Amino acid sequence: MTYFIETYGCQMNKAESSALELIFRERGWLPAVSSDAADADLVLINTCSVRATAENRAWGRIDLYAAAKRDRAAEGVRRLAIVVTGCMAERMKREIKVRQPAVDFVVGTFQKQAFGLVLDAVEQSAGGGRLALDDIDESPAFVFARSYYEPGSFRSFVPIMHGCDNFCSYCIVPHIRGREVSRRPSAILSELASLEETGVREITLLGQNVNSYRWKAEAGAQGPDGADLGFPGLLRLIASSIRERGIGGLRWVRFLTSHPKDLSDEVIRVLAEDPLYCKHVHLCVQSGSDAVLKAMNRRYTRGDYLSLVGRMRSAIPGLSLSTDILVGFPGETEEDLGLTLDLMRSVGYSYSYMYHYNPREGTPAASMPGRIAEQVKRERLTRVIELQKGLTADLMRSRLGSIEEVLVEGPSRRKKTELLARTQRDEMVVFPAAASRVGSFVTVRLASLSGNTFKAEEVAG
Repeated sequence: MTYFIETYGCQMNKAESSALELIFRERGWLPAVSSDAADADLVLINTCSVRATAENRAWGRIDLYAAAKRDRAAEGVRRLAIVVTGCMAERMKREIKVRQPAVDFVVGTFQKQAFGLVLDAVEQSAGGGRLALDDIDESPAFVFARSYYEPGSFRSFVPIMHGCDNFCSYCIVPHIRGREVSRRPSAILSELASLEETGVREITLLGQNVNSYRWKAEAGAQGPDGADLGFPGLLRLIASSIRERGIGGLRWVRFLTSHPKDLSDEVIRVLAEDPLYCKHVHLCVQSGSDAVLKAMNRRYTRGDYLSLVGRMRSAIPGLSLSTDILVGFPGETEEDLGLTLDLMRSVGYSYSYMYHYNPREGTPAASMPGRIAEQVKRERLTRVIELQKGLTADLMRSRLGSIEEVLVEGPSRRKKTELLARTQRDEMVVFPAAASRVGSFVTVRLASLSGNTFKAEEVAG
């Protein structure tokens, strides 16, 4: 039996697809050879609901595979099972199968631990039996799954918490991901140890609001599970565990995504003191206007954010920051947009994820007055994008000549004689070197620019 997975949305979705892939592999399934899933027995579409464009893209793929399924049936060839999971599956559930009956299974956020039942049904139907599974029981608690590690990859993503308690007025995530649940510390440490043994050199800790991690000690538990633990405590525990093992392969740790209200001075101290943690933080701002931030229910002000950035940069020399920016929120004025542009210049982000507001049914912002016209939202977004392009270009030019340690991720797609690497600051680098250097840390000089990628040359470490 063969499978094909398409994943949309955030790194959490990618991590969860990897966990589902592990289930496939343990059941003896093989990945489809064809890149268009033509030889697959099952297609799994892991969806995103954060923006309407993400759902529209998923619907396009669902309809495409539904047509392929009908074509197979008409030709009398083997059947194709279609499975939809992820945030869109949690939000729409029954509606998906009503709108597209060709979908066989809709697996919600809290149902993934029952994915083996789906594979049971598909395997049984392969011999001509009926493909059916009336329902999958909901579980009241989110279950963290093991990650699947693809040999040859030197970076991995490890979920440490799930869900969100912030309820930003525009965001659907708390409604479909649920309230915050923190992962058992011993399970995190065990997964990191396994990843390091398989050759992983860099890991990223994941959570919808990663720095809100809170572990409540279990009564009678021994070791890390027997103590209350916040995010800075977890970071110190991880660093201690990695050093105690002494393998030396896992040298960089990152985390996504940080909410400004929860990034404490203690976290800043850990980042400043421990070289294991990369000097780059994705710190979502969304807007530079206090009025818009209040309407968004972000629970910090422009001044709070800039003060936090100042403390971080004072404590961590060379720190780079990236962010999310949302324009066209209901009620946003030209003055509000100007404040956002000014904040971008003040902070000097290395890059930003920029998008304009689209209402999500079920969120408070969807019914807010002051809706911004689509043309105005697009024009404002264009201005934000153009400013970020200039900020990125200026920052990258200022970095030329710098000596940096990079992790080599693989061969460059453009030149076979070059390798692709990444700095601690999350910058992409290409440099000439032998393929044997893949997976190693190399010291390079940033010599020139090709778009948003540095061209570099190796120097003695």
